[in-house]
Parts: sequence; structure tokens; C-alpha cells
Amino acid sequence: FFFCSPLAMPRSNGYRCNTRDLFSRPFRQHGMPNLQTYLTTYKVGDYVDVVANSAIQKGMPHKYYHGKTGIVWNVTPRAVGVELNKMVGNRIMKKRIFVRVEHVQKSKCREHFLTRVKENENKKRAAKENNQPKVSLKRDPGWPSDSKLVRTTGTTIENVTPLEYEFVV
Repeated sequence: FFFCSPLAMPRSNGYRCNTRDLFSRPFRQHGMPNLQTYLTTYKVGDYVDVVANSAIQKGMPHKYYHGKTGIVWNVTPRAVGVELNKMVGNRIMKKRIFVRVEHVQKSKCREHFLTRVKENENKKRAAKENNQPKVSLKRDPGWPSDSKLVRTTGTTIENVTPLEYEFVV
């Protein structure tokens, strides 16, 4: 008969399993977080990135939420409530978690959108002042480049093939 030794322990799937690299701190950023992490003010509706700081174990989110972006729905003295989406089976569930401020940072996901909104408002205002027709505010990927004709007069067409492999002792 062949069976496992009774001394072999079963595989542990703890709360922080498989996080050796996930929660490791970046190079030359070990130790306690900067003061700025505590002085940042969060308001309801802000977009934040949940990034666990392994130097602070209190109020740390589960490894699933590491790197996810959510919206602040509650602010307490030391923590913020973040609402995120979680894929469960075939559906997306809204999850509300409380995370200490050491494990969140303001997201830059809306910066580009907000700058575009301001630029569009300026374009509209300028067109209205100059009595011009409505300006298209859509993002334009640009037209495909024009076709080009490659002339082969005065040149020879060369067929490029790989050389045969020659084994040298």
C-alpha cells in the first residue's frame, strides 16, 4: 500500500497565503509610511486605489482587493469605507470594505477625464465668443495614413532566406 505519511501537514490556505511578493515593499521603501499618507484628506465620492502596506498590519485589506480601484462611501477618523466591484462566479458584486488610510491612495484614473472636460468647456466658450459653429469635442483617433507607391525601377529585388545551419565541432 502507498499512502501519505500521517505526519504530513495539509496545505494551509490562510488569510495571507501566497502574498510573499504581493505584499513585499518596493526597493528602499521599507519601514513606516510617510506623514503624507496620514495628512491626505478623503471625501465621499473620491476614487482611491487600495494598495496594502505590509508595514502596517492593522486595517489591512484582503489580498483580493490589493490594486483595486474603488469609490469612498464613508470616512472615519482612521479609515475610509471603499466600495469596489468583485467578480463572484458569473456576476459582479458591489463590496463595501473599511480600510485604514495607510492602505489607500488617491487614484489618478480620473485626471485625464477631468482635464479633457475643462479643455472642452474652454473650446465651447471660445467658439461661442467668436460666433463660430459648434465645435466637435469627440476624441479623434485621426485618419489612416495615405497609401504610398513603392517604385522598383533602378533596383533589384533581393530574396532574403535564412542560411542553413552548419554544425561546427
